[in-house]
Parts: sequence; structure tokens; C-alpha cells
Amino acid sequence: MNTAPSFDTLRCSQRRSVRRAVRLECEVVRERDFKRISRQAVDVSPDGMLAVADIPVLTGEEVVVSFRAPRSWVWFDACGTVARVVHGRRPGDTGRCLGIQFDSTEATPRAILQRNLATIPPPLPSRPTRLDYVAMVAKAMR
Repeated sequence: MNTAPSFDTLRCSQRRSVRRAVRLECEVVRERDFKRISRQAVDVSPDGMLAVADIPVLTGEEVVVSFRAPRSWVWFDACGTVARVVHGRRPGDTGRCLGIQFDSTEATPRAILQRNLATIPPPLPSRPTRLDYVAMVAKAMR
């Protein structure tokens, strides 16, 4: 008789807010020399965006982001940091992209952005979701 606990797979989500699959024109400029590094976003959330990189950029670069909120005439301006660089080598990658985390946003445009993004579906996952092993063990211990 097998006495090993049965583990239900629990998925781990590390995001604060849901990304939405929306392609939109944007201006992303590097703060130190004000050089434009992106003109198009691939997905957006109230906390950040994934933008197609026009030139190579390093993680940690400070940037200024400006775009019009989807389905709105309200402009969204924010300072941010390049949190991730996607090199476009994995299957399903859109190419070389930058994951930008917004540092500061004004409350009203952020609320408008969040409301307008609510009706847009999230992007399809390109990789399997990570398992949360700690939660699985905790569940088995109960």
C-alpha cells in the first residue's frame, strides 16, 4: 500500500497585477541620455509593460515611459526601471523585449489604465507555469 501523500500541483504567480495582451505605440526613453529605446508595447499592466527593444539595454536602466491608455484619450506617463531583458531566443518570444516596472505613476491615469485594461484578455502563456513546491508541501502536511 502506498502511503506517500498525494500532491495536487499548485501554481505560483509572482505578479502583482495581470498583464494584458495589447499592442500599442509608446515612447520609452533612457533617462541618462534620453535616447529612445522602444516604440511599441506588447503587453501592459498598471505596474509595468513589455516593450519591443529597438536597441540593446541593460537591466536596471532608468527609463521614462509615455503612451495613451487603450480605448482612451488619456496619456499615461511614468518613470520606470528595466527589470528584465528578453533576448528573443526562446520559442514564443516576440523578439528582443524589455520588461519595465513602473516606479511612479499618478493615481488618476493609473486608475483609468486599470479600468480600460480590465476588458482586454491576458497574453497566452508561452511556458509552463512554475510549481509552488512550498505550498504543495504545506497542503500535504495538513
